[in-house]
Amino acid sequence: MAFRLENISKQKVIRKEKSSINALLEKEVIVLKKAFSNKIKEDFYTELGVLLKAGINLKEALELIKNTQKQKKTKTILQIILDEVISGKSLSEAIKNEKEFSDYEYHSVKIGEETGTLFKIAEQLGMFYNRKNEQRKHLINALTYPCIILTTAILVVIFMLQFVVPMFEDIFKQQNIEMPAITAFVVNISEFLESKGIWLFMVVLLLFFLRLFFNKASWYKRIKGTLFNKIPFVGQFIKTVYLSQFTQAIALLTASKVPIVNSISLVKQMIDYYPLTTALHSVEQQLLKGETLSKSLSENKLFDEKMIALVKVAEETNQTEFMFERLNSQYNARVQQRSKVLSTVMEPIIILFVGLFVGFILIAMYLPMFKLSSILG
Repeated sequence: MAFRLENISKQKVIRKEKSSINALLEKEVIVLKKAFSNKIKEDFYTELGVLLKAGINLKEALELIKNTQKQKKTKTILQIILDEVISGKSLSEAIKNEKEFSDYEYHSVKIGEETGTLFKIAEQLGMFYNRKNEQRKHLINALTYPCIILTTAILVVIFMLQFVVPMFEDIFKQQNIEMPAITAFVVNISEFLESKGIWLFMVVLLLFFLRLFFNKASWYKRIKGTLFNKIPFVGQFIKTVYLSQFTQAIALLTASKVPIVNSISLVKQMIDYYPLTTALHSVEQQLLKGETLSKSLSENKLFDEKMIALVKVAEETNQTEFMFERLNSQYNARVQQRSKVLSTVMEPIIILFVGLFVGFILIAMYLPMFKLSSILG
């Protein structure tokens, strides 16, 4: 069946008629908008694969995709790519000079061009970013509710320290009551917040903006990765998310006939999780020395025994692509399961933590009150 351009126009009109609520829910949650976020890449590669498979040439496909974009920056980049393709460059050469695209994408597209399977590679890249976006949503969904509860709890505690505790402190001073150590401790915290609270808030705000500034620094990635790894439940969940991305990327590159050493090198560049990138660097060095992939993976604690065993079987049976696809399915299912467990477990833990903290403040305030009642009695 021919791919009709008028049908594309109709589809664009239908998309515009979506309700504003649905459009809001479908948007990717990001702090700073990028010209080519993971969500935009998912749509770009998926649409490119569909258009190329339907028989539309690359130039017309890029033109159609560019016209559907709403962000000015995205349109500008696509126009630059389109101009370079028109001038005679391949798509891989056109995206190579754009910082929004990784080496992983460049090599994948280049292999697709050389083997005449660009539409298939585009579809696989679309699936890769679709899975990556789904995992991001699972992570956000798992942490959103606990974060809301924790933030509310912190605000309640700050309110008590800022307004409630000073009221009790005035009563104790008027009655000349000697405060117990626990009460004096809470009062000191309250006085610190009253005098230095604004500076503390400014420091937190400064750290937030510094995080955005140092986000790509290796030392910052190392500290962030190490800290996240040590958080109960959360560390294991984040590790599973990135292992799922790793197995999917290896499956895609293996299907494109990329040598395993090159695949590890490319995946290492596109994954932003320091413990995994460090482990992959070690694996790459072992492979260059002539070790097998399973042996190289076994040298790192980050990779579990099941993955190592399946990779070893894949090497013996020459079914690396199939095994990594299977591993990816398993890790993806584990991500969904752990996201539900994480949100379920974190809620009572945070509530318990908040209850203990509020209870501690109340006990600290009521101890002198009991002393006061005995004096008055």
